[in-house]
Amino acid sequence: MEHWELVARERVRDTVAAYNHCGDRFLLDELVACFTVDGVLESKGDWVARGRDEIRRTLSGVRATEPVPASAGPPDGPRAAPAAGRRPAFVRHFLTNLRFDEVTPERIRTSAYFAVLTAAGLDHWGRYRDLLVPAEGRWLFAHRLVRIDAMVPDSPFQRPD
Repeated sequence: MEHWELVARERVRDTVAAYNHCGDRFLLDELVACFTVDGVLESKGDWVARGRDEIRRTLSGVRATEPVPASAGPPDGPRAAPAAGRRPAFVRHFLTNLRFDEVTPERIRTSAYFAVLTAAGLDHWGRYRDLLVPAEGRWLFAHRLVRIDAMVPDSPFQRPD
């Protein structure tokens, strides 16, 4: 393996981690910055968002992005599961088995499994299939395909009908 490939793989890992950390904190501007200007975020069989603005709008429509009222519970104490349509007290994306399926200086294809936990427990899980390209001094998503294998009933991450 050449030096450029090691550097590229680490930059891809950083982009994948940044996406998950920003998603956990509902930092949509930072999350969409993980995509190229014309990048695509696709939820298999559900929706496709093209470009940063459309990705931001689409993710803003997820119930979990709604703010939690100030009376949602003590900031340092235990919290109950959020009411339907409210942001969970916390979100944690767990990524595993990141595989580099194709690595060239122009593009990198990866695949991975993910699980998302909230205070209520396991919420949804599935797979990512990604195409990343060098742009803006980083490796950014040109296309991210999200396949949700399963989701708990009344998940706050459902999009309204």
